[in-house]
Parts: sequence; structure tokens; C-alpha cells
Amino acid sequence: MNHSSLGVVLMSVGAVATMAGALMYVLPGPGFPILLAGLALTACGAAVRITGGR
Repeated sequence: MNHSSLGVVLMSVGAVATMAGALMYVLPGPGFPILLAGLALTACGAAVRITGGR
């Protein structure tokens, strides 16, 4: 798996985790840690995608 596709996978997982965390933050549940983890995954995926293309 090359770096570009790894970045896309990380961003996709991060987007899903961010949406789940936002939903769980509004509803009763442990949403804040999942929301932060999703945002961190999205940021790491973007960094891998940007730097992996070179």
C-alpha cells in the first residue's frame, strides 16, 4: 500500500469516527474522546496524503 492510499484510508476512518463522535457527543455517550480521535486521524491522514505524494 503506497502512502497516498494510506492517507485516504486514514482520512476516511477519521471522518467516520468524527461523525460518530459528534453524534455520541449530542446523545448520551462518550463522544468527546471519539470526536478528538477522529479529528486526529483525519489530520494525520491529510498529512500522510500531502507528504506521501512527493
